Amino acid sequence: MRTMTLFNHAGGVMKSSLTRDVGYTLSEAGQRVLLIDLDPQANLTDWLGVSGVTQEQTVYDTATKGTPLPSPARVHGLHLIPSDVSLALAEGQMMGVVGAHLHLRQALAQVSEHYDVVLIDSPPSLGQLAILAALAADHLIVPVPTRQKGMNALAGLGEAMATYRKLRPDLTVALYVPTLYDARRSHDREAYGALKEILHPLASPIADRGAVWNDSSSAGQPVGVYAPGSPVHRDILKVTAEIAQATGLKVEGLQIQGAAGQGAGEQA
Repeated sequence: MRTMTLFNHAGGVMKSSLTRDVGYTLSEAGQRVLLIDLDPQANLTDWLGVSGVTQEQTVYDTATKGTPLPSPARVHGLHLIPSDVSLALAEGQMMGVVGAHLHLRQALAQVSEHYDVVLIDSPPSLGQLAILAALAADHLIVPVPTRQKGMNALAGLGEAMATYRKLRPDLTVALYVPTLYDARRSHDREAYGALKEILHPLASPIADRGAVWNDSSSAGQPVGVYAPGSPVHRDILKVTAEIAQATGLKVEGLQIQGAAGQGAGEQA
C-alpha cells in the first residue's frame, strides 16, 4: 500500500481536485483506492457527491483518540472517508494528546492489506490536521499554481518540510505539480519557468480549464465520469501516470495514450 498526501498550506491550488481525479483514474486502472478527506471544508467529499456526513464518519476519533478508521463510503468505485466542518474541532483536541500526529499513520497500517493506494487531501493550513496528513504519507504530492500565490507559498512549504522531517527524516516530496497554467499569460510562463529551475521533480503542468473542473465538481463526479476523453481528462491521465512513476507505483492498467494530445496552454 502506498500512501500519498496532496499537500500545500495554500488554498485553491487543486489539492482536492487532483485527489479525486487521480484517485478515480487509479481505481479505473484496477487499483484498490482509499481517499481520505482531512479538510474541514470537505470539498473532496462534496465533489464526489457525498452529503449528510456525521463526525463519526470522519477521521475525528482516529486523530484525537487513535481509534481505527471508520468504515468508508463507497462512491464511483472508490472508498472515501469523508469530512465535515466538525472535523475542525480535532485541531484543539490533538494538541493535548501525546503522539496524536502519528495516529493516522498507525491506523492506515491496520488496513494496508485492503488497499493499493491511499490518497489524503490535506487542509490548506499548517495546523494539526496538516501535520497528521503529512506524517501519514509515504510520499507528498505538492500542487503549486503557476501564479504569484504559488511562488509565495514555497517558503512556507520549505519551513513545514523542515519541521516534519524532525519526526519523519525519510519524508520527501515525490512530485511537484504545476497547476492552473495558461501559456497565453506571460506571468504563467515566467512562473512555470521559475518552478522548473527550483523544484525537482516537476510534473507536466495542469492547464487552467475552469469550466470542466467546476461543472464536474457541481455534478459530484470525477472528470473521467463527467467528461471522459476531454482535454481535462487527458491532463489527469498524464499527471496520474507521472505520479505513479514518481512514487514507484506499478499500474498495468493505466493508459495515457493521447494524454499530451493538446498542449497545456491551449484552452477548451
